[in-house]
Amino acid sequence: MSRALRVLTAAALLVPLAACSTSSGDRSDKPAAKAPGFPYTVTNCGVRTTYDAPPERAVTMNQHATEVMLELGLKDRLAGTAYLDDKVLPKYEKAYESRPVLAEEYPSYEKLLSADPDFVYGGYASAFLAGDGRSRSALAKSGIKSRLNVEGCAKRAVTMDDVYREVREVGATFGVRERAEKWVSGAKRELAATAKKSQNSQNSQNSQNSKSGRPVSVFVYDSGDKTAFTAGGRGIGNDIIERAGGRNVFADVDKAFSDASWEKVVERRPEAILILDYGATTVAQKKKRLLDDPALADVPAVKHERFAVLRLSDVVTGVRAPEAVRKLAGQL
Repeated sequence: MSRALRVLTAAALLVPLAACSTSSGDRSDKPAAKAPGFPYTVTNCGVRTTYDAPPERAVTMNQHATEVMLELGLKDRLAGTAYLDDKVLPKYEKAYESRPVLAEEYPSYEKLLSADPDFVYGGYASAFLAGDGRSRSALAKSGIKSRLNVEGCAKRAVTMDDVYREVREVGATFGVRERAEKWVSGAKRELAATAKKSQNSQNSQNSQNSKSGRPVSVFVYDSGDKTAFTAGGRGIGNDIIERAGGRNVFADVDKAFSDASWEKVVERRPEAILILDYGATTVAQKKKRLLDDPALADVPAVKHERFAVLRLSDVVTGVRAPEAVRKLAGQL
């Protein structure tokens, strides 16, 4: 009896132990599988960030950041957007309209946090102004990772290679590298086709006259009355002009955009003027300002009314840049 009792007691004690063992076996101690390509570490504008998984709730601020996300098919990762300079391209309209707009311009820090983001992507450095409470360090303290478009912190001239880098790094961050590479390949094909067409056109013109195939000198008119706010040599706009067969007359200015005196404009005698279309001042009003200024009367571009037009969103480091080259080449 004593031996039998001990056996039964031991068996009874093993039942809960076996149950615990079975329960523990159901809860695998193995870590969750990592998404392909993760962890991913990138240094962006001096901030080194490691992503263990793709962000799930992103907020974009500025046109080119939003359009990069939409081009890469990341609509469902957008918890909110803010601050467009133009309408999004027609192919993005449906996706864009399905996402919340947090603010017409930059949202307050509180409004930004209300979207519960795990990632914030800004197009311009102004998206992360410390004085507005949206600095990248402040976001990091709230557990939110961030990215600034590479043009926003460039220390050298930005080129189309930086556009490719921007798209590739965003693609890697969200685990869609193949989509990013597909876009880059398409962009390179488009630029090659534009270059070939421009060269053929130039050869045809050269056969009809004795002028050399030199680039058209271009002055970019963004805005301004007392001074001209124009594109310098550091921004992607300069590379777009060169690829389109032009030469930026203020390429020697080591900034993406800068003020220039009208005397300098007259002195550099541009053959064409590229007007940037955005905001409340229309292209027609900008043309009138230039044509009505007696000081500019002898500038070749003004004298012969040689104007080209691009949207502001075309001349930033985003997915519109390759097409901007084609559009400008056609006008020049």
